[in-house]
Amino acid sequence: MAHDHDKTADQQASKCVPVKFILEDPEALTGSEQPEVETMAAPGDALLDVALFAGIHIEHACGGVCACSTCHIYVEEGMDQVSEAEEDEEDRVEEAPGLQRNSRLACQCEIVGNGPVVVRVPAWNRNAVKEVPH
Repeated sequence: MAHDHDKTADQQASKCVPVKFILEDPEALTGSEQPEVETMAAPGDALLDVALFAGIHIEHACGGVCACSTCHIYVEEGMDQVSEAEEDEEDRVEEAPGLQRNSRLACQCEIVGNGPVVVRVPAWNRNAVKEVPH
């Protein structure tokens, strides 16, 4: 078991990139009223995974394989700290509502620099916290 602990410690030590998520609809995304979530990420982490680990339930209908546009986010700061969009992502993100120059798919956008990175999660990205039927 000590080996697993060492691995976890190594993973935590590699989380050196500050990432801030600005949530337009925090209640739907996290179940709280907190409009911003600050966390740490490791180089190579996809923003979708960083968000999910931080308790931000970004919709990702395709499971994070660049087959839909539901994890559309805006990189407000640190675009040079994340991977460049590849053609597959550019094709998918064009289908997303609210397209802007800083639009990215969270599943494809990986941390490559030391940060900081600031991400805005639009209010319409709210489907992951499912309503309980009555």
